[in-house]
Amino acid sequence: MSAVAEFIQGNGFLAEVIRANRRKTATIKVEAGKVSVVAPAGLSTSRIEEVIAKKNRWIKEKLLLHSQVMAVKPKEYVSGESFSYLGKNYRLKVIKGSPVSVKLVQGYLMVVTPEPLNPIRTKKLLEGWYREHAEKKLKEKSNRFAKQMGVHFASVGIKSFKSRWGSCSSDGHIQYNWRIIMAPNRIVDYVVVHELCHLIHHNHSPEFWREVGKVVPDYGEAKGWLKENSKVLFF
Repeated sequence: MSAVAEFIQGNGFLAEVIRANRRKTATIKVEAGKVSVVAPAGLSTSRIEEVIAKKNRWIKEKLLLHSQVMAVKPKEYVSGESFSYLGKNYRLKVIKGSPVSVKLVQGYLMVVTPEPLNPIRTKKLLEGWYREHAEKKLKEKSNRFAKQMGVHFASVGIKSFKSRWGSCSSDGHIQYNWRIIMAPNRIVDYVVVHELCHLIHHNHSPEFWREVGKVVPDYGEAKGWLKENSKVLFF
């Protein structure tokens, strides 16, 4: 006779419990939009519920990511599309008018342009807005964390990288991928700290990661988030 499937209701999701005799700790997996918990055979249901509750935010982010990746399609730069800024989604609203402007207004990313039906123009305006805000925000964060860490950089700028989120030269010039400003604040913080730590160790040695961990203890989660979300942080 096969074992009866065991499920636990989470906060907005259902988690399957998989019992394992040799397992000593409970591990949560989120794959293909499904949540599962591999747990010791004798672990109580209440304890598993506690484990799930502690990882609730992480689970929901993974589920959201799956739904976003499944739904990813090229942007058309028309009203109604969703754009992210510091981890929050805003609906695009393109309005005919002048002077030209881009700003956040009550949950909308509003673009005022004489050419509302010109997606190329709208894209250019949006990219300019993102770049401007990315440079300002990343400079602020770099200054704040550099002071906290006791390091000094030569300059901070933004760039369009294809496969990285930032770079730090041997003489202290830091550049960030402007698209990182679409990610949640804590992820942006990790990227900033990562590059600042290269002022101490210009490599990815164990010593480097220890420096990162002093400021961002959960940097492993941030690394995973970036790896899994790179497809949705696009423009």
